[in-house]
Amino acid sequence: MPDILLVAVQFGGYISIAKFVAFPVLLFAWLWVVGWINDDAKSIGTKDDLWTGIILAAGAVGALLWLMIPIFFVGLLLYIIMVAAALLSYVMHRNSIVPEFEKILTPDHIAGLFSSNRPKKGEGFEDLVFITTNDNEISVPEPRTKEFFGFKIAYDIFKDILYRRAGNVVLQPGANAYTLSYIVDGATLKQPDMAKDKVDTLAGFLKQLASLDVSEKRKPQKGTFRITQEQGTSQWEIATAGSTAGEQIRLKQVTQDTAMRLSELNLLPEQYEQMNSIAGMKKGLFLISGPRLSGVTTTFYALLRNHDAFINSISSLELNPTVELPNVTQEVFSLGNSGTSTYGKKLLSIVRMSPDVLGAVDIKDAETAKVVCHAAKEGATVYATIEADSIITAIGKMLKLIGDRKRLAETIIGASNQRLVRMLCPECKQAYEPNKELVRKFNIPPQKAKVLYRAGKLVYDKRGKGYPCKTCHEIGYFGRTCVFETIVMDNELRRALFEAKSLQELSMQFRKARMKYLQEQMLERVLDGTTSVDEMIRVLSPSKQGRPRPSA
Repeated sequence: MPDILLVAVQFGGYISIAKFVAFPVLLFAWLWVVGWINDDAKSIGTKDDLWTGIILAAGAVGALLWLMIPIFFVGLLLYIIMVAAALLSYVMHRNSIVPEFEKILTPDHIAGLFSSNRPKKGEGFEDLVFITTNDNEISVPEPRTKEFFGFKIAYDIFKDILYRRAGNVVLQPGANAYTLSYIVDGATLKQPDMAKDKVDTLAGFLKQLASLDVSEKRKPQKGTFRITQEQGTSQWEIATAGSTAGEQIRLKQVTQDTAMRLSELNLLPEQYEQMNSIAGMKKGLFLISGPRLSGVTTTFYALLRNHDAFINSISSLELNPTVELPNVTQEVFSLGNSGTSTYGKKLLSIVRMSPDVLGAVDIKDAETAKVVCHAAKEGATVYATIEADSIITAIGKMLKLIGDRKRLAETIIGASNQRLVRMLCPECKQAYEPNKELVRKFNIPPQKAKVLYRAGKLVYDKRGKGYPCKTCHEIGYFGRTCVFETIVMDNELRRALFEAKSLQELSMQFRKARMKYLQEQMLERVLDGTTSVDEMIRVLSPSKQGRPRPSA
């Protein structure tokens, strides 16, 4: 008996305990993976039979090869490779169809699993708080939930939006992703695209903040919410609308506008003197023109406020007042509820109340144009806004609408046109010597163009090392100012308006009266370092009809 035991001990190495244990352990691990894939595929709505069959086949073939190959570890390696390949194929497939927060084996997911200091609920999000439209503060949701993922996306994007001073954000659906654009100081800054599932989750979270219907993705919706951080509280509006490509999303910061005074509009001294003199004229029509989003409404309010509301009766007719003017009767005309009335008829009813000062916005039709001329002739000082690229274009539009050159010549007392231009960041703007071709192109006197300035995105230390600018955050511009061209009519210019055979001829008469065109006024801001040549070109390049047309 002892001899038999000794023989058994001597030949015991034929069966390795490690090998004997490894095979059933890995086999049961494979069976667990089969069960998990079957359940997971059903839960996410993909083909559970197909994927369960694939992982079963991969494990069975791998196990068979493992047993048949005489070298144990070669067979083990083949088994692991086949099962792992099938598993990773399924993981890649599921990650392509599930939301971000449900994806597995991603770098973030793996880091979170093995991190010893994983963030706890609410940790790291204290510097930005979301508040619903009903004034309820949103708590940080439980990690790795759908609610948390929506919160995290909103937190990250608004941290960036607020950092970059974006007042408007546009998410536009594309074929494979959403394009993301920030609008900072009136300029559109393209950002990296966002995945559609990520935007869907973000939209759902923001809709809940604004008490909108999360499931509605076709009909237009609009709501508001607030964000609180150390710098203060900001209110935001979310507007959504369906399209053939998907749901469009627009975010806009709601600001509390205040009516500026004429002296705050950054007019040149001679321009301020011209426009300030309008208040002393007892009647006449003054045209305030500019493209959309050029600050025309701000100028409109400033001119109305330039009259003493205690000794003058001041009324205005607006579509959407942005500022409440003290002691001014601001009537609102709703296009949706106009009934049988029109803007012109509503304005005429105000004229019959004999206001001393009258404001009318967005002149587009002949009826309204004739009413403002009638009010100016009857003794009111009338301020009317009209969309146009230059003073000459604005006058040409009015002539076409009124159809009576004499009536406009008798009532018009002046006009302005304007643009909003970004100002160079005072901390990082860079001086440079312009090339001679540029100086010649813009007809700049050489003695005035020795040094110009352009946008800088870095601040350099004494060693020449660049750091991101803390003021403009690498944009190169900070804030905006307004640039104007202005004219106040005298008897000679009124006669020129009546007699001119073309707008080009009228423009020549304005030139003789020393009116500087908008490009010249903007060039002055370039020469004094307020803005750059690139910004001047950007602002003026959309102007296709800013110069006089050949005929009136």
